Amino acid sequence: MNILTMLWRNLWGGSRTLLFPARPKVTKGYRGLVRFDPALCTGCAICRFRCTARAIEFKAAKGEFTWSYDPGQCTFCGRCVEGCKTHALSQDSQCPPVYLTIGALKNSYTVARKPAPKPASAAPPAAAAPTSIPAQEARNEPA
Repeated sequence: MNILTMLWRNLWGGSRTLLFPARPKVTKGYRGLVRFDPALCTGCAICRFRCTARAIEFKAAKGEFTWSYDPGQCTFCGRCVEGCKTHALSQDSQCPPVYLTIGALKNSYTVARKPAPKPASAAPPAAAAPTSIPAQEARNEPA
């Protein structure tokens, strides 16, 4: 292709980008920013281990833990959300906001540890099962 032909097509072909405030449409099934609900979190840290991008940090202390999420490192894969058994994590369906400084969207939560759930009251003892004939005596009986 001639260089002048290529230049002509690029110059007169019209714009192929959107101006700054405009954004492309979000496709169905888009996975966006991770949202954290501290009320549902038990502090198991499974999300930290499942995050391959290391966007989630978890620091445990005696009576509390700190959960941090940095969207600048996140690949929006959703593995952390899939692994959360208590559904404390979810993902937005909107594009993340534009940010100009590193760590501007980073969120950090300090959450008090919840006490371990108490086991249900002990079940009443089972009724005495009817006694059965021992296997050896059963074999010796005449048929």
